[in-house]
Amino acid sequence: MAPDIQADGRTASDGQGGGPTRPVVEPVSDQTRVLDVANPSANGQSPAEAPAPNPFDPARYRLGTNYAEMVGAHEHLLEVPVRKPSKEAWFRVHPTNRLETAVLEVGDEGSDREVFLVDPLLWPMLAMVESTFGPRLLVQYQTRQRVNALWPVKLPGSGQKMNPWTRSAIRAVELAKTHWVRLQSDMALGAYRAETAIGIMDEPQWPDYDLAKLLEIAFRDRLIASLDHPVLKRLRGEA
Repeated sequence: MAPDIQADGRTASDGQGGGPTRPVVEPVSDQTRVLDVANPSANGQSPAEAPAPNPFDPARYRLGTNYAEMVGAHEHLLEVPVRKPSKEAWFRVHPTNRLETAVLEVGDEGSDREVFLVDPLLWPMLAMVESTFGPRLLVQYQTRQRVNALWPVKLPGSGQKMNPWTRSAIRAVELAKTHWVRLQSDMALGAYRAETAIGIMDEPQWPDYDLAKLLEIAFRDRLIASLDHPVLKRLRGEA
């Protein structure tokens, strides 16, 4: 009969010296096992497979504010409107891109109104005969939707005083250099009112365009360099 092997490797006798041995089974004391749930492999278990990410999770496809930087794009201005900021728009004014000049404005207030840049050689003649022609302060501004435009602020003509509309508009221009401004026409006041935004802290992202390039884009199809220009002929009743 084969000797019995105890847990410590010794054999146990059946009570008779040198006689056959019988198995000795010692109970194993209970032990508490602490499982590492964060690392299943430490418990002798195979780690569970992590769930695959949802390929249609909207967060994966949401555009960020730095989209142009992410794709390495350079923004090109294809249009530069020439108009006063709308009454709904919050806007900022560029610190340096501004020009006192003379323009011709035709049409009613709104989207149908057109502004033409006029060659200085024509200024003396048009100043005497054309009421739609006059001095303007052109300033670049940008809205919260990143629309860049030129605001033609009306200036007093020769011998004229600055009226409240012009004075308040120029003050709004200066205010918008450092604050987001919303412009409102107040007919009872006879001037503009300006509101400044409290919760808008970000700065405008100005495109890398100087004033010459802005004028080229804004007036490429609206430059009057001759008295035979179709707009002038129409105003004279010749077309």
